Amino acid sequence: MAVVILGIESSCDDTGAAVIRDGILLSNVLASQKVHEEYGGVVPELASRAHQQNIVPVVDTALKRAGVDKSELSAVAFTRGPGLLGSLLVGTSFAKGLSLGLRIPMVDVNHLHGHVLSHFVREKEDDPVPEFPFICLLISGGNSQIILVNGYNDMKVLGQTIDDAAGEAFDKCAKVMGLPYPGGPHIDRLAAEGDPTRFKFAKPRIPGLDYSFSGLKTSFLYTLRDAIRTNPDFIEENKADLAASLQATIIEILLDKLRKAVKQTGVRTVAIGGGVSANSGVRAAIEEYCLKNSLTPFIPKRSFTTDNAAMVAMAGYFKYLNREFCPYDAAPYARVTI
Repeated sequence: MAVVILGIESSCDDTGAAVIRDGILLSNVLASQKVHEEYGGVVPELASRAHQQNIVPVVDTALKRAGVDKSELSAVAFTRGPGLLGSLLVGTSFAKGLSLGLRIPMVDVNHLHGHVLSHFVREKEDDPVPEFPFICLLISGGNSQIILVNGYNDMKVLGQTIDDAAGEAFDKCAKVMGLPYPGGPHIDRLAAEGDPTRFKFAKPRIPGLDYSFSGLKTSFLYTLRDAIRTNPDFIEENKADLAASLQATIIEILLDKLRKAVKQTGVRTVAIGGGVSANSGVRAAIEEYCLKNSLTPFIPKRSFTTDNAAMVAMAGYFKYLNREFCPYDAAPYARVTI
């Protein structure tokens, strides 16, 4: 009998639903929230209200696109955390109601596990997936981690940010430059037109495999402050070069620790995940690094890099096969590591 999993993602400002049958993705629907753009960041209360409005139509659309009736579902998987509590509560409550109504098990998913396991989402049978073990560089707005993945439920954090994440550095620096939220994609677009060697920004000296991006952010801000004193139009005149230099510095910081992790572990497969893995410069740098060092890279489709329900359904599929179900008194959580 086929295993059909409905995945629900509501950790931040996007409402997602996806359907997987026997490990193959049938549908992946996402409703984005534009309301946050005018505030320059996600407003938690507005996000949770939008999830309440979106979750029923998004789930309904995912089932219809998959050609699956709700009676065929084997289980419902949902993001339990980390994320915004109000947003997570909407998805958790919906999953509980659906589970009770259909009398099917409920599977809770760690959002970070979902990003790592997004590499196992297949749209057709012969889509390649990584073999265990592999190293995953998880880079997003809230997390920057190097993870040794020995199995779907066996992950070890080798290094992580001690302050800002890579995505935060992109977004906060972009905001200072006057770019719209989210700033990461705008930095990526401008960087393609700029000189990555034009400006030099501070790079951290953190021991081990941990990351830090707060010093880079401060260095970037000081560069702008000092330049604007003599030229008020400095940012506008140098946007492309600033973006290219910022992106190049972040990539260099990320790759420096990744190289060390590969050398220490001897693992020959490298994957990336999270919203920042959609960045063109990051993707090209990882591919080049793996090619030069005879490593096998796994770079996800851009639709699987940002928050999405396909990765939740995939993680839920693995847990379902192992009969790892979630009790009805489970509450969402805002913070957690791998």
